Amino acid sequence: MNAIGIIPARYGATRFEGKLLQDLCGKPVIQHVYERAKKAKLLDDLIVAADDDRIVKAVEGFGGKVVFTSKSHDTGTDRLTEVVNQIDVKIVVNIQGDEPLIQPLLIDDLVRTMQDEPEVVMTTAVKKSQSIEEFKSPDVVKAIIDKNNYALYFSRQPIPSFLKPDSEKSFFYKHIGIYAYNKDFLFMFKKLPKSYLEKNERLEQLRALEAGYRIKTIETKFETVGVDTPQDLELAKIILEKENR
Repeated sequence: MNAIGIIPARYGATRFEGKLLQDLCGKPVIQHVYERAKKAKLLDDLIVAADDDRIVKAVEGFGGKVVFTSKSHDTGTDRLTEVVNQIDVKIVVNIQGDEPLIQPLLIDDLVRTMQDEPEVVMTTAVKKSQSIEEFKSPDVVKAIIDKNNYALYFSRQPIPSFLKPDSEKSFFYKHIGIYAYNKDFLFMFKKLPKSYLEKNERLEQLRALEAGYRIKTIETKFETVGVDTPQDLELAKIILEKENR
């Protein structure tokens, strides 16, 4: 296979346990993620990597493909490697299980970038924002990118520091938490020790940057909502209801 999508799905979440099974317009959150990702044209397969029988049963219930993975994994990346270890594939896409508004076109854009630029080992997405609330929020990760669209840094803090994103010309890039990896690099990345920056920012992708690897970014216009709280779930519901009118 050329490209495969993996949806790491952990039941326990610090702020919103069981969020992937919460009802969202008549379906569990994980089903929305799966059905949208399934529409991506460049994925040869799509698998949910679950750590709990309740998620396994839910995915099987709507006809999705799911495997049970170890509960001991610290990150979604670790869960990815368990699933793809025995699969002959070039590109692995890490699709967040708590983003029910994920766009299949964005998934295809990431895969296409990896196909068209063989030197790229890891790619992710960013979106322009002028929201002062998002700029200040530690839950919104900011990305600094160079003129060639490679990431220079990611932070939960407001960067660039003195930017005023509510003005007409100012903006910042917010990180959209989806990644595509070259499979060989994915396993190399997993073996790297957790870095100083990764631990302090609580951002796993900084491990790659601190080790000297480059992360290609693509700009997207698609908005996503990560369901981290009951309030996020309500926001996703409002957006989905508007889409379905």
